[in-house]
Amino acid sequence: MDNLDRKIVNILQKNARVTVKQIAEQCFISSPSVSVRVQNLEQLGYIRSYQALIDYQKLGYLIKAYVHCAVNAKDKDAFYAYIAAIPNVIECDCITGDYSMLLKVYFSDTVVLDRFITDLQFYGDTKTHIVFSTSVGPRGLQVPISEE
Repeated sequence: MDNLDRKIVNILQKNARVTVKQIAEQCFISSPSVSVRVQNLEQLGYIRSYQALIDYQKLGYLIKAYVHCAVNAKDKDAFYAYIAAIPNVIECDCITGDYSMLLKVYFSDTVVLDRFITDLQFYGDTKTHIVFSTSVGPRGLQVPISEE
């Protein structure tokens, strides 16, 4: 990955709907060159998908929470299958520490969240943090561009 690829990745992280022409203008290369580079970045797995950032509250999901769960290693496969089937789970990370899993979830209210946590406790102890506000929202990780 060279500096031009890095610049393209940074541009796409800010706005995945930016046109090839706009990227070309910002990178000072031709549109066909941008298309080839983006396609290569996709094929090599640097770009995995393109997604829209949704305002979940406007859709009625008023509760954002992080749920820690202490899943026993022997139950991981069943846990992963269970979690994959729950659309309210936006992210699931296997982590270090007292709890083995960290889930980012959205629910319409605390009653539905409580039901989910009750079901989740089949896999182990839980600890839940409800989010009051988010000072830094989802954003891409800016890829450093070396100075030549």
